[in-house]
Amino acid sequence: MLNSLSSILQYESGDLQVLKREQWLMHLALTQERAVNLERVASMEDRKRNYVLGYVKRSLEILDDLPGRDTNKFLVEEALRWSEVAKAGLPCRRAVWEKAGYNLAVHNEGSAHIYGAEAGEQDGNARRIVHTLIATHGLLGQYLRGEILLTESRALHGLLLDGLLRQTDLEEVLCLLNRCVVEAVSKDLWSEVETEITDAIKLVVKGDFSKQFSPEERLRRLRTVSAANGEDFHRNLATVLADKRALAHLECLLSTVQLWYIEAALYDFSFEQFVKILLLATAEIRGTSVRHLSFAALMEQLYYEHKGRKRVNVYRKRIIENYLAGLTISDILAGVRVESPHARHEVAFNAAADTAFFSFRFSGAGAALIDFCVEAEKSSMLYEKAIVLLFDLFGLRRDQYDRFNEEERYLSTMNSTVNYKSVILDYIKGTHVLDIGPGGGALMDLIEEQRQECQITGVDISQNVIEELCKKKQIEHRHWNVIQGDALDLANHIKPGGAETIIFCSILHELFSYIPFNGRKFNHETVAAALRSAFHVLLPGGRIIIRDGIMTEPEGVRRIIRFRSREGMEFLKRYAEDFRGRPIRYETVGRNEVSMPVNDAMEFLYTYTWGEESYVHEVQEQFGYFTPSGYQRFISDTLGPAASIVEFKHYLQDGYTIALSQKIEFLDEAGDPVPLPDSTCLVVIGKMN
Repeated sequence: MLNSLSSILQYESGDLQVLKREQWLMHLALTQERAVNLERVASMEDRKRNYVLGYVKRSLEILDDLPGRDTNKFLVEEALRWSEVAKAGLPCRRAVWEKAGYNLAVHNEGSAHIYGAEAGEQDGNARRIVHTLIATHGLLGQYLRGEILLTESRALHGLLLDGLLRQTDLEEVLCLLNRCVVEAVSKDLWSEVETEITDAIKLVVKGDFSKQFSPEERLRRLRTVSAANGEDFHRNLATVLADKRALAHLECLLSTVQLWYIEAALYDFSFEQFVKILLLATAEIRGTSVRHLSFAALMEQLYYEHKGRKRVNVYRKRIIENYLAGLTISDILAGVRVESPHARHEVAFNAAADTAFFSFRFSGAGAALIDFCVEAEKSSMLYEKAIVLLFDLFGLRRDQYDRFNEEERYLSTMNSTVNYKSVILDYIKGTHVLDIGPGGGALMDLIEEQRQECQITGVDISQNVIEELCKKKQIEHRHWNVIQGDALDLANHIKPGGAETIIFCSILHELFSYIPFNGRKFNHETVAAALRSAFHVLLPGGRIIIRDGIMTEPEGVRRIIRFRSREGMEFLKRYAEDFRGRPIRYETVGRNEVSMPVNDAMEFLYTYTWGEESYVHEVQEQFGYFTPSGYQRFISDTLGPAASIVEFKHYLQDGYTIALSQKIEFLDEAGDPVPLPDSTCLVVIGKMN
């Protein structure tokens, strides 16, 4: 076993005396630092343990199992155990290092300085080799990720030129070191990059530094994770960097500065936002002596713990996106700045001025409100109020279709209901199809798979939805398209006659509930505006297909809900207070029993079915907004004689009976069990030729 591994095991068994003998281990073990690339952890809780020491231990265990010359393995062992010390150390020791001018933010350089000062007596040649290995460790990985040029590893070839290592030994040392460094992160990652790392090592050993990636290729590599999540890099590159000045500025940045933590911080931003951030940073460091540009501070800002998992802080992200939307690329190149009282970008410099740190600063009120939103996630009562405050303070859109952290669950739920929606396919006419509010894209997938002749376009107002659908399209190689647009103004996006079928699948009730029309939500005029907007761009002979909620007739019927637990009564009381669509009336008639108008009962039960996690959103939505006869009159009055109702039917959606049977009994006024009334309608409207 390697001596270093034995020392770690001694420490882990409780022998603290080993820390006096092994200075490197003392720094790694006695630390308050939590310097972790958050790209590599699943939970922020991982940082509470000593992640860096664990990583060094894994790298040494890998080395222990690898074949190699003893002298070469000794050099690599010495490099590995010192290579991460700049990420650790107690505050008093770190203060000493910083005062000495060690760059702790660039941990390979900082660790090399610490090694040089504290490693003790060693053979002079071995000491220089190890110092060089520490100072350059990880750089080949950064080169492959597009973060630096291969020339940053030139010092390694210097070991060969100065006769400190033979060619075969240098190659073996670099192969051992890089395998340990990468595989300690992930065995799968090593499998992915082994060939490229090996090829890069051969170039370094030969001293061939002429083969550099082009700026475009480096940008592609910086977006590897984004591409894996569905980003169409080549299309975005052509669109965003049409202004060649922007590419020239980025090329200048990439050729002079090492990038740190850039992918971990920026992968979840769009390519355009990524470019804007790089250009903002370039403008701030132009004319300085900066050699390193770190996004570690931004990375730290963007993640937090959400239900046991690391998650992007979407509140901060939306604010940053809103800030970036106020700047065009041309603006940035011209030096234009956004005047925002609550958010701005900033670049800080270390004492030596060779390292810059890019992040965003929020006002005191803004930062407190972001923290409040995170805390409010634990309470559905507070959450919506917190989000509305966030919209107001930062000037975000208040359409409320961006469900923040619930969007992923919501889109997944929407996709899971695709079987209920397949009946829509029987009524599609023509080939040009619009899906208004496509959610997770499941209906578009279904149409594409079963009606291959159709050209499908999804139209959604939510930035979140459009982003996720674009990623899904790229990953799954879908042929449908999506555009961000307003359902009440389709003519702004679609020419008249440009659609033969327009589908509103479970979306009109959301427009009715969320979109103010003439200053009022829960307004039938919103639905009318959506139908007129669709009818205007519909080709004569085409169809509008609606699948949505329905109220029941006669409206005066009352039903009794008998809850199976007291919690149900509390849920109803809270719902009646929070729901704003219309007054929800109920009368307590027994222990855990209430009598209600049938449509009030059903409106409540739709939300009660979804449960507590969905409450904050479902309580804002009125699912049934017309009775069958009222809906037919409304369509006729809204669209006039040019519209005909081809199909109108309603039914109880599968699943409600089973889901509610565990929670309630549904009774008539005599106390006898009765079936739930219809919940859903399917309406097909034709446009006369």
